[in-house]
Amino acid sequence: MGSNNQGGLGAIVAKLQQAGLGDQVKSWLGNGQNMSISADQLRAVLGNDTVRQLAARYNIPVDELGEILAQELPKAVDQASPNGHLPHGA
Repeated sequence: MGSNNQGGLGAIVAKLQQAGLGDQVKSWLGNGQNMSISADQLRAVLGNDTVRQLAARYNIPVDELGEILAQELPKAVDQASPNGHLPHGA
């Protein structure tokens, strides 16, 4: 999704873990199969305001953004965590 900054990724991961989605996050950080997450789960954790802001920032319709994030976030976390965890300060 364009300029993915590590601070943003780390913040999203932390929110997901705090919201009880730690199993999904662990699967993305680990070497095995990535568990899926739904657009509704992401919207519930991130909040509608954040989703709207991201949609506007990337010029993507709000209803499509959740689906894109649900597909791309696990891949992004997986790629950013080759050693099983996000780099320190991420």
